[in-house]
Amino acid sequence: MELNKLVHGMGFRYRLHRKDLPGSPDLVFPRMKKVTFVHGCFWHRHPGCRFAYTPKSNAQFWLNKLEGNTRRDALALAALVALGWQFLIVWECEVCDLPQLTRKLRSFLEADHC
Repeated sequence: MELNKLVHGMGFRYRLHRKDLPGSPDLVFPRMKKVTFVHGCFWHRHPGCRFAYTPKSNAQFWLNKLEGNTRRDALALAALVALGWQFLIVWECEVCDLPQLTRKLRSFLEADHC
């Protein structure tokens, strides 16, 4: 929700959770052919993040589950790129630093990649 308010306040309009696109992106900017995913650091294995730990109990179950999530993410991102879409991943831990997140979003959304 914080990201939605931030992007809207920056003047960008978007659609939410388009199920017809691979991975059902969180924010979709159709005219720009850009999408944004908001990934939880734990569930999507944010590299180097302290929140991307593996639970001690039932570790093999969690490894399989979390690795499956990252495989599914990679396939969805590859499919989006193949369809001509650009993507940005916003990690859960990045939402705490709103000035940095604003710069990251503005850079992505205002960039004109051909």
